[in-house]
Parts: sequence; structure tokens; C-alpha cells
Amino acid sequence: MDQQSSTAAPSVAFLGLGAMGSGMASRLVDQGYRVLVWNRSPGAAEQLASQHGSIERAESVAEAFAAQTIVHSMLTDDAVVLGLFTDELLAGVPAGRVHVNHATISPAAAAELAERHARHGVGYVSAPVLGRSTVAHTGALLVVASGDPAAIEAAQPSMEALGSRLWNLGTDPRLAAVVKIAVNYSILNALQSIAESVTLVEAGGIDPTTFIEILTHTAFSGSAHKGYGPIIAEKRYQPVGFAMSLGLKGLTLVEDAAAELGVALPVAPVLHELFEAALADPELAQLDWSAVAEVTRRRSGR
Repeated sequence: MDQQSSTAAPSVAFLGLGAMGSGMASRLVDQGYRVLVWNRSPGAAEQLASQHGSIERAESVAEAFAAQTIVHSMLTDDAVVLGLFTDELLAGVPAGRVHVNHATISPAAAAELAERHARHGVGYVSAPVLGRSTVAHTGALLVVASGDPAAIEAAQPSMEALGSRLWNLGTDPRLAAVVKIAVNYSILNALQSIAESVTLVEAGGIDPTTFIEILTHTAFSGSAHKGYGPIIAEKRYQPVGFAMSLGLKGLTLVEDAAAELGVALPVAPVLHELFEAALADPELAQLDWSAVAEVTRRRSGR
């Protein structure tokens, strides 16, 4: 099922089938791709293959690289990605392959991965996505990419198939990682500003849903406020679109990048403490990251 030899349909490999990865793989199928999938625990791959006739399973990452020219991945964090895409693995990858890494990782890890891939002649694209896992299958994700120009060009069709827009940020693989964690930081700030505003109007006897309608009508009409505002107002924290633990992960990435770049982020320690408090609560820890708003509500006696 090599992409170069397929005449019936374009094909790629996809590694990592959590909530986001499964949605992205399904999106590629809907866009006419045949997809070879691999997941560390095989159950997710088996389930996805049973749902889509255009999905086949690979037994290993090496098999996926051997079979496909373009290999996408959506894995958890720095440790997982660095531990999987080792020099040993990459040394056995056939020439001309391209790896598109969609994970949210640190700029330092992005640079290290790019160096490893280059040592073994494997193209590398840093391409994190913006959006919730609940919309990944719809094509509503945004993709920001940076890295080797030839690799970006080769992977552009499948990256564009995944979302509604693709931004090419340049040749430095760290750039896409910085943009991704900066976007997450803005969302984290928005979650807390909504939480505080909602708690304030609730204390004043105002219906929070009505307040969110007012808030998002003109001044804050973007997707963060329109998406998370009603969720926080109505306490609709399930299904989980973004795990609470990933909120703290995102904050840690931001803080580390800010320290490396010499940037002061005065609000970051406050957000960090709030997410630690949410994760320490067995109930909140299992909910969507927007449930961090309940820490503010509880501290205010709401």
C-alpha cells in the first residue's frame, strides 16, 4: 500500500490513535485517503479499521515507514515522541520518507527531532494542530507547520486535507511549536477570564448563560469565548475535548519556552496553581480542561 504506487487513492500512514489522532485519521479517510494506522495499544487501531474500509493496520512504526512515503503522527508529549523516533528507528527508514509530527511538544524537542531525522535522510515537519479533538474528524482543525521546505511540500496535500487552513511558518522546526503553545496559553487565559467573569455575574444574581450571550455578541466573538463560554456557564464539561492534564502540560511548555526566550509571563504562575488544584480534585481531574473554572467558583463560595 505504498503511496507512490497507489493509483486508486492517495495514501499515508498515521501513528497514534488517541481521541485526536483517531479523529484526524478518520478525516483523511473522508478526504479520499487510504490510511495505514499504528497505535501502541492495538485496540484503537482494530476499532478504527473495523469502522473504515480504507484503513489498514501496521504492526510497527518501522512497517508504517516502509509502506508509506508520508507518515503522520499524533502522540502525547516530548518523552513519548523522543522515545519513539530514535536514531535506531530512523536509521532503518527508507530514503525519501517524510514524518509529519502533530504533537504539542517543546521547541527544544522539535529541534532535536529535526536533527535526528536529518541525520538519517528522513524529512521532518513540525505541524501541531489547533482545535479540539471533538472536531478533528470534521476538518475544522488548523495546522501550523515549519521545517524542511521539501518535506513540507511533499506533505502539504495531506496536511491540507486534515484541516480548514494550513500556515507555513518557515524552515525552523521550533517555530510551529512556539506558535502552538502560545495559542494554548491564550486559550488558558481565556478560560480563566471567563471563569472569573461568570463567577462575578452569578454572585450578582445574573443568569450566566445570558451573560455569555452578551459577552460573545460583539466584543468576544471568537471561537474560544463562543465555544468555552457556554460550557463554563452551563458546567457542560463532558465529553472531554481537551483533558485537564493537558492544560497543565501546556502551561509547563509555555513556562519552559518563556524561560528559554527570556520572556516574563506574570499570569502563568496563577494559572499553573489553578490547574494543579483542579488535578488534585478527583472529580475535576477527569473533566474537560475548561472545568478549571470550578476552582474559581468554589473559592468564591458558588
